[in-house]
Amino acid sequence: MADNRTLEIGSIGWIDLTVPDAPAVRDFYQAVTGWGVKEVGMEDNGVAYSDFAMQTEGGISVAGVCHARGANTGIPAQWLIYIVIADLKASLEKVTSMGGKVLHGPRSMGPSKFAIIQDPAGACCALFQVDEDAPGS
Repeated sequence: MADNRTLEIGSIGWIDLTVPDAPAVRDFYQAVTGWGVKEVGMEDNGVAYSDFAMQTEGGISVAGVCHARGANTGIPAQWLIYIVIADLKASLEKVTSMGGKVLHGPRSMGPSKFAIIQDPAGACCALFQVDEDAPGS
C-alpha cells in the first residue's frame, strides 16, 4: 500500500500493474511519468526477484509494477485499483450473488488480504481488507 494513503473503507488504497516484463514496463513509466523506483523483494519457489514500487520525486510510493509470476500468475495486465473494504468474505459472497466473478484469490498480503474480482460488465478491481493493526487503518 502507498505510504500516504488513507485506508478508510471505500477508499482506493493502492493501484498496481502486473505484467510479464515488469522491468521494461517499470522503465516505460519511469521515463513517461518521472516516477522513481523502489525495489520490493519477492520470492517464487525459492527464487528471489524484485517487483517495483513507483514513487514521486519526494519518495512517496504511489503505484506498483509487478511480475506476472508466482502468486501473481494469471492477474490481468491492466492498472488495477484496490478498494478498501471491511469484510472480504462477505464482499466476495456479494460479488458472486450479484453476477460478478472472483478471478484471483483471496490471498494474504502481509497481515491483510485481497481478491481480484470482475463486475458484471467485465471490469476488474481488487477488494482489499486491511488488517486492523496496520498503520493508517
